Amino acid sequence: MRFGVLDGRAVVVRGGLAADIATASSRRFPADPLLLLEQWPQLRAWAQALPDAAFGRPVDPPALGAPVPRPRQVFAVALNYPPHAAEAGYTPPDAPLVFTKFPSSIAGPDTTVVLPPGRVDWEVELVAVIGRETYRVSEADAWQAVAGLTVGQDLSERVSQLRGTPPQFSLGKSFPGFGPIGPLLVTPDELGDPDDLEITGLLNGDVVQHDRTKSMIFPVPELVARLSAVLPLYPGDLLFTGTPAGVGNRMSPPRYLTAEDELVSRIEGLGEIRQRFSGPAEPSTAAR
Repeated sequence: MRFGVLDGRAVVVRGGLAADIATASSRRFPADPLLLLEQWPQLRAWAQALPDAAFGRPVDPPALGAPVPRPRQVFAVALNYPPHAAEAGYTPPDAPLVFTKFPSSIAGPDTTVVLPPGRVDWEVELVAVIGRETYRVSEADAWQAVAGLTVGQDLSERVSQLRGTPPQFSLGKSFPGFGPIGPLLVTPDELGDPDDLEITGLLNGDVVQHDRTKSMIFPVPELVARLSAVLPLYPGDLLFTGTPAGVGNRMSPPRYLTAEDELVSRIEGLGEIRQRFSGPAEPSTAAR
């Protein structure tokens, strides 16, 4: 199943056409995507039986929103591809290095991001979406907790991220628009091998990142098992699984995003997301 949000309403997509879930189900299911994730097994069973005649609206990519617009928890993993760990000057970690992005950073797949002051970098990532409440799941059963996969960008303002001793990551990765995801949420059964997908990042049409997700040190099932061993995971939670080599701050000289750039993030079987940029933003004078 391919699940998305079109003009703010949850849809199922088949062959480039969308079916509005609330309308096609005669309001059995809501239009709100997060509420639907609470009913994911029932939704999947219903969608599989949906006739082709229910799919009538062409999917216009700029009209798509984030497939999970209001996640409760957003996790991210650092240094999960050996070449990226090497370019950053680290040995591959023995355990996942987990940080958070704040949910207000989540945005849709085709957006313009206002650049804050500083040095904004790119990180194409596979994002796993949790599909049921999960606590202490085994690695062998972890895929059953995953609703689907989508494409993400872990945009990062490096000055904020690396400030301090030790540095902290979350604020520098959580400016508005710094967590674009999409274009759709794709269930694992739609993919030949959900553990081995080609992942590519392009800057102004040039490939800057490229790998396969099978290169990850900690694959999706292990990450889900390790996280759920510590805390409950909820439907709609997002897991940014790490980025391949090729980020801007490790180039020589370093390269950061500007208002003239266009960033495309693409994963085999999942599609692509596209970001443009403006700014940097002027400091706000509003009272806080």
